[in-house]
Amino acid sequence: MGLLQIVLGGLVILVSISSLFKFYSAGFFLHNEDICRHFYGGRDVYEGFDIRALTARVGEVLSKMESLQDKLESTVQQMEKNKAVLDKTNISRLEYKKFLEEEVIQPLYNAHIALRQIRLPRIEGIGNTSMKEEPLINTFVIEEIRKYITPKENRVGKINIYGTERIYNTLGHACVLWTKELEEYMDYDIGSYCKDDWILAQKLMINGCDPLPRRRCLTRASKLYLKPYPINESLWRLPDGRNVRWSNYQCRNFECLSSKNPKRGYSKCAGCFEMEKEKLKWVTNTSLAVDFLIKDALAIKPGEIRIGLDFGVGTGTFAARMREQNVTIISTALNLGAPFSEMIALRGLVPLYLTLNQRLPFFDNTMDLIHTTGFMDGWIDLLLMDFILFDWDRILRPGGLLWIDRFFCKRKDLDDYMYMFLQFRYKKHKWVISPKSKDEVFLSALLEKPPRSL
Repeated sequence: MGLLQIVLGGLVILVSISSLFKFYSAGFFLHNEDICRHFYGGRDVYEGFDIRALTARVGEVLSKMESLQDKLESTVQQMEKNKAVLDKTNISRLEYKKFLEEEVIQPLYNAHIALRQIRLPRIEGIGNTSMKEEPLINTFVIEEIRKYITPKENRVGKINIYGTERIYNTLGHACVLWTKELEEYMDYDIGSYCKDDWILAQKLMINGCDPLPRRRCLTRASKLYLKPYPINESLWRLPDGRNVRWSNYQCRNFECLSSKNPKRGYSKCAGCFEMEKEKLKWVTNTSLAVDFLIKDALAIKPGEIRIGLDFGVGTGTFAARMREQNVTIISTALNLGAPFSEMIALRGLVPLYLTLNQRLPFFDNTMDLIHTTGFMDGWIDLLLMDFILFDWDRILRPGGLLWIDRFFCKRKDLDDYMYMFLQFRYKKHKWVISPKSKDEVFLSALLEKPPRSL
């Protein structure tokens, strides 16, 4: 009898282990979409489907229907209370028509349109139960945004020059956190003039809604746009203020932007709009060892520096000085309280309207020089800085120069930031640390990217 119990117990253990193995392989202990579809059906499991956006949109429609029902019930109750008065009142057909249009038909129409705009996932392929939807389509109400983010199939049904069957327009992922502002930005009449809302666009970009969607409206210009000065004059001459839209700035002309004006509307790069001061930068010796000269930097790689990027806040003076040395520099710019982008362009230089959020739109190993000043300082998060520096390393060619110009931070944070720059093992041509204040220091460096021929 004891032997029989042992044998039966062993069989029970084997059956249990076999069952557990089947459950494990089926995906009950690990995430497995196929087993979910097998047991619960393909309609309940939607791969890549934004169920939260769908729930929010359905909830919005239900809220509209509930509001309409409450309004109609309230109207009926009011009519019941005033039955005696209503019996003696004659409502004209015109009034009755107006009531139906405004209180019944229009709310029903709005709810109907909202329902029509909901995109359910579609089945991909024959006999395949996987469901897919267009990304973010149920997040937005404005039809122009929905048209923009819907993939555009090739007209001839063939593969395009990029090797794809459709084109996906890009949209910053943080746009879903700024739906109200983005819908305001995209609410316009197609083919008409855009609103003067670049300040809203810049706010969206800075907060991660970058890139922004394209728009199909005509951009506004200043009321009296004059032709720019010739290039031999424009580099060192203050532009004509009539070529700028000033409505979103505190100042209304370039003269107002002087560093002497406490109400100029910006704090970074004070004095950038004063050409006499700008002419001295990078060509005149100063008392600070962290101030390098352009001629000394170019002497490190004579004849090799041809194109580059100036990543910072300014009015294009670094690019102007480099142009005099036959070097083409693209200057990043944001209009942080002043028309930096317009100023750079009116000087005959190239502004790149770009935030810190975005990958640089240049191919690998293409730039001879990257110069940075006045933008990335001790406020920046180390992880964000790491991503930015690796992106700079990507576009800088082997043998190219990284010019760190007057970077400053707290003295106690210097080691952390030094590691961020030194981790790439660039060759040091210049490396200078100088006190800025009691608790802060400057760092300037000229570093050369190694070959890395792999």
